Amino acid sequence: MLIALLQNTSEETTGGIEAAANKAGDAAKGATKDTFDVFKGIRDFFTATFEYLTGAEFVSNVIASVVVVLLGIFAYRVLTRGVPRILRWRRNRRGVLDAEAVARIKRQDTAITLIRNALRYVVFVVIILFVLSIFVRNPLPATAGATILAAVLGFGAQSFLRDVIAGFSIIFEGQYTVGDFIQIKPQDYSGIVEELGLRTTKIRSLSGEVSYIPNGMIQGVTNFVSGQQRFTVEVQLSDPEAVERVLSSLEEASNLYLTPPRLVDREEHEGRTRLRIFAVVLPSMAWLVEDNLTGRIKAAAGEDALASEPLIYKVDQANLRRIRDLIPEETEGKI
Repeated sequence: MLIALLQNTSEETTGGIEAAANKAGDAAKGATKDTFDVFKGIRDFFTATFEYLTGAEFVSNVIASVVVVLLGIFAYRVLTRGVPRILRWRRNRRGVLDAEAVARIKRQDTAITLIRNALRYVVFVVIILFVLSIFVRNPLPATAGATILAAVLGFGAQSFLRDVIAGFSIIFEGQYTVGDFIQIKPQDYSGIVEELGLRTTKIRSLSGEVSYIPNGMIQGVTNFVSGQQRFTVEVQLSDPEAVERVLSSLEEASNLYLTPPRLVDREEHEGRTRLRIFAVVLPSMAWLVEDNLTGRIKAAAGEDALASEPLIYKVDQANLRRIRDLIPEETEGKI
């Protein structure tokens, strides 16, 4: 009986080993088949991709897209060159430019820069939509997809939108135009506005550097509307001989001024001579009068001949008259 039991146990063990071996073989075959299916799928994908890229339809779509891009670039260049010529068409017919003509030219230059910046974005978007419609074969889904993509990018590009909104505000409020001399805060950049775009403002400093300031970063602007600063320096001299020395010193460094220093008034009173000297400089070059000119006057006159320190004041007569018109008569009398 013990021998029979051992035989049964041996048969069961042998059967279990054979079953396990069969299962392992089936699993290996299944894994091999799955691996083969994966590689087959990858091969089919690359084959289909290669056939699509080398197919007549894709090649024709690429050629059509290239044609659209070239036409878009051509249209952009024609528009950016043609529109400024139309806006500037009547400029050369005018003779002497007055203040109104200068303001009109500045507005035209501002419109030209805005049109160029706007056309750059518009042409880019139109080209993208046309290319999508060529490949998708249906312009509506392409337009909807581009709209969704633009919305997604808009949420991610908040700084870009902030700059564009700030640019619209600057243009709508007329804070400055092309050709104005401005000073920007808090960056403390100053110079002439060369381009006013929807996203950035390009200014050129007096020393030639070009700065691009995002419109959203601008917190304050000082606009020197006239593009110049007028100074009057009043000097009181007790020595008559010092008068000629002071007047001869005014010719030094005259090429740095918009209007070189010149004598506009001379008064004699109780042995003293009062000189009023007028000079005009570019904005941000007030140091040329406040430091350089006054220093040369002091050096030419000498300490003994100066009755008092030179008095410097800058007043725009047009603005002064405007302020006087705004002051009520009774208040003006009390002041």
